[in-house]
Amino acid sequence: MEGYHDGVLFGLSLVGVAWYVSLWSLGLLGCWAARRRYRLRPRSPLSTATSAPGVSILRPLKGLDTNLYENLESTFQQEYPKYEIIFSVAEANDQAHPIVRDLMSKYPRVNASIIVGEEVVGVNPKVNNLIRSYRQAANDILWVLDSNVMVHPDTLARSVDALEGPPPPGSPPSRRKIAVVHHVPFAISKEAKLGSRMEEAFLNTNHAKMYIAINTVAVDSCVVGKSNLYRRSDIERVNGSLKPLSTQCVGPDDPIERGLPAFGRFLAEDNMIASALWHELGLRHDLSCDVVRNVVGNMTLSDYVWRRVRWIRVRKHMTFVATLLEPFTETIVLSIIGALSFRYLFAFPPWITLPLHYTLWLYVDLDVYTSLAGHPLPPSIRWEFLAAWAARELLALPIYLFAVFGDEVVWRGNRYQVLRNGEVKRASPNQFRWPWRFMSKSSTDHYDLVPQTSD
Repeated sequence: MEGYHDGVLFGLSLVGVAWYVSLWSLGLLGCWAARRRYRLRPRSPLSTATSAPGVSILRPLKGLDTNLYENLESTFQQEYPKYEIIFSVAEANDQAHPIVRDLMSKYPRVNASIIVGEEVVGVNPKVNNLIRSYRQAANDILWVLDSNVMVHPDTLARSVDALEGPPPPGSPPSRRKIAVVHHVPFAISKEAKLGSRMEEAFLNTNHAKMYIAINTVAVDSCVVGKSNLYRRSDIERVNGSLKPLSTQCVGPDDPIERGLPAFGRFLAEDNMIASALWHELGLRHDLSCDVVRNVVGNMTLSDYVWRRVRWIRVRKHMTFVATLLEPFTETIVLSIIGALSFRYLFAFPPWITLPLHYTLWLYVDLDVYTSLAGHPLPPSIRWEFLAAWAARELLALPIYLFAVFGDEVVWRGNRYQVLRNGEVKRASPNQFRWPWRFMSKSSTDHYDLVPQTSD
């Protein structure tokens, strides 16, 4: 019996070391890829070209996001020869409406317009708001950009390069066509609130590191929807079933709607669109060397916690196995796995393993921050940022354990039940338990729900 027990511990320790090394390898890959992609951002030839593929920039709006004027103005400042901007609001009295009008007056040479009124195709209000601009866009290439992010003037040109340009030298002839170009979100916190700092620390370190690493490995779709560039002609061929097009019934008798309206049944429509292009059409994704900057508003600790809860509950129904493994990728649980495994196999003391692990993990995270920001962590926010980073790591497991056993999310005051593959339905009011009553009153979200990797 004792030998059996020792064998089990030995086997678990081997698995623990293998898992520990694998996660460290993935993190180091993300750090290396961030250095390689983001520390040098060359100017695109399309920035000064006289002709280029036309692009329609679609920006759905809802209320006053933090930094909204600067976010929207960055779209007018794109250095690209041929683009239009279509803003959309569900109601004429939306607070974002006059801001768009001011910007259109300030930049009269930019081809910009605003559409008032939504078309209801599903439960997702962002999709409902986008439908009319999606159909009226003059160009096949669409850049769907959330209202809470701002972009560099060269972002559009470099993104079209990635979408339409030739493959890198040495690429195999069988390399799949790129269908989506997306961007890593980079958070900027101008508030001293703990929730704001934790969101900033999370998005700019661990989230970015893993997001970049997963997209470097590229074994499956992994896309955050704050800023996505794709072709309408590709979207019109998919329906969100994630079944290869060759196995689907396509034709006049096809019972399943295709195109953007087909994704109104999902809350995480951005992730589902990218997954559909990957699985149904066999196309791939790419990151440009740009980030989209998200100025985080006045976020309390409660706001931060509930946002993470929403992420986990939606992801659970979209990528179940990956969500189950998620707590074992977080630094505290991973450090315990590593410390116990190394002690059993190599008699390496935990009092050395654990401090070494946390020191190196933080170093790698800060290196990723430097790559994305273009500069090291500013001394003025250093201690606040590090405290928020530590708080984020400590709360990761408790938040996960609370979130993973539920199926309900509240978004913009409405409560939904998440179904298979991320589809949702409105939850009945008589089941509105007290945590959700509190959440519906405190939520300040607009159209921003999931990433990926980011919300």
